[in-house]
Amino acid sequence: MSSVAETLTTPLLGQLQRQFPERLLRLGDSQQAIREAGSGDAVVLLHGIGSGAASWLQVAQGLGHLARVIAWDAPGYGNSSPLAPASPRASDYAERLASLLDALQVERCVLVGHSLGAMTAAALAQAQPERIARLVLLSPARGYGAPAQAEQGRAVRTKRLEDLERIGVEGLAEARSANLLSPTASASALAWVRWNMARLVPQGYRQAIELLCGDALLHYLPQSVPCEVHCGSADGITRPDDCRALATAFAAPFSLINGAGHACAIEQPETVTGRLARALQASFTGSVQ
Repeated sequence: MSSVAETLTTPLLGQLQRQFPERLLRLGDSQQAIREAGSGDAVVLLHGIGSGAASWLQVAQGLGHLARVIAWDAPGYGNSSPLAPASPRASDYAERLASLLDALQVERCVLVGHSLGAMTAAALAQAQPERIARLVLLSPARGYGAPAQAEQGRAVRTKRLEDLERIGVEGLAEARSANLLSPTASASALAWVRWNMARLVPQGYRQAIELLCGDALLHYLPQSVPCEVHCGSADGITRPDDCRALATAFAAPFSLINGAGHACAIEQPETVTGRLARALQASFTGSVQ
């Protein structure tokens, strides 16, 4: 990382340690890393394929006085143990998430899934609808697991795995970070996206590639959970029209985050925080002001 990027991320790293610290839990034979802030009704945050729990720092800072904010490092990310299957499905990630919520004594929550995290969120909402007060999908990834996307999924899988072997995690962070933001994103937002992506763990990232290319969000349509979908208007990865179509499939309202790219929680944390605060208030009437 350049000295400029280090200068931009150093204050955030201090805030991360003080305001959104990591802790490790044992879940049977597995270790699970989370970050947590605040107290009260729970909002649980699931990151995308190229990120981690720390990416939610600014959202946690904004929501911590309203609710209990919990973000996980997905299995195989950070200090979280990978899943057993080499090619896991969303239901495997959701099973780990359910065990985590049991350990944290979270009976009911607003569950937020960004990008590939949307698939795990939807899978848990389908399996345990009574546990999810509201499902919020931010720039959800559709996945390539449906038969019509099989050929595209194979191509994406091959390219991502080849890129990982060819340039490594640091190279991926250098090459792909700007794609997650709008052209007008700040230098600090770019540095923070890059810092988070540079901490990918190859085994966990490979499993997430298998999830992206072998499963599909539409396999996990929950029947009785309120849902809403949001997408950055400048998102070039999960494009607004695609997210709008997914919202229709989920029978969910759809809204744009004007000017934001794919990493909307980093580029426009105040807007995302406001949307999540309203979701909390709608889900736990009277408990959030």
